[in-house]
Amino acid sequence: MSNSSFLNDFLLLAFMDTRELQLLHFSLFLGIYLAALLGNGLIITAVACDHHLHTPMYFFLINLSFLDLGSISTTLPKFMANSLWDTRAISYLGCAAQVFFVVFFILGEYYLLTVMAYDRLVAICKPLHYRTLMDSRACVKMAAAAWASGFLNALLHTANTFSIPLCQGNTVDQFFCEIPQILKLSCSDAYLRADRLIVITDCLSSGCFIFIVLSYMQIFTVVLRIPSEQGHHKAFSMCLPHLAVVSLFVSTALFASLKPPSISSPALDLVVSVLYSVVPPAVNPLIYSMRNKELKEALRKLVQWVQCQHQ
Repeated sequence: MSNSSFLNDFLLLAFMDTRELQLLHFSLFLGIYLAALLGNGLIITAVACDHHLHTPMYFFLINLSFLDLGSISTTLPKFMANSLWDTRAISYLGCAAQVFFVVFFILGEYYLLTVMAYDRLVAICKPLHYRTLMDSRACVKMAAAAWASGFLNALLHTANTFSIPLCQGNTVDQFFCEIPQILKLSCSDAYLRADRLIVITDCLSSGCFIFIVLSYMQIFTVVLRIPSEQGHHKAFSMCLPHLAVVSLFVSTALFASLKPPSISSPALDLVVSVLYSVVPPAVNPLIYSMRNKELKEALRKLVQWVQCQHQ
């Protein structure tokens, strides 16, 4: 029986054992990682450089892109390095850092998406009061609250997880350090102590989800009362990207946490973890830029400026 204080490292789960497939996965995830860096980086740069986009919606979008970059950068680089060098090891401190930043960025993103739902609610249901309710000071406070809530949750979960004795070895059945997989290594009585904190976080997350649902119920009620078709289109174009991002985020997270134990397997756990930790940060920039004319115009100007600088 070994205690967590004596562990120097953990062993992560590899996607494949054969060298050729390891290199194939490295190439695939490198492409996904670079696409996420490029997409989120372009959004941050385009919004920052175009003064027409200096509005609350795009301010929150920049914050979302930073959280996406942090989230995907916490897990993929280490996995790609392990695939490239044919190793599974991650240091004890490295594992603790992964747990902290995964919780920080993912919960921070969820809380920010809740704030963005409120922004859309005010913009559509109270347009005359929008500038008053969503002034720069209020936006900064709400974004800071989302980041701070993610940070506090990450601190509590990380401290709680790594204060528990680990009696079941050091092999983590996941390609990054994930709290449920680490708790499987703990003693049975210690697992219950950590589980209580997860229940509290789940209750807070459920509250955010209920707020988002109620917000969109009110938004759609107001939108359906708009007489003109042009008004319908404008309102839906403001809401659909955010709604799509929320749906992707919540559906993957719910499937990861609520899948029945009877269908659980290392292979399925790997696929599910990729869905909630890798896919959203890579796809979110595409979702937001696809139906947003202002953002597409800003990106076009940015690309043209870069091309002019290289000519």
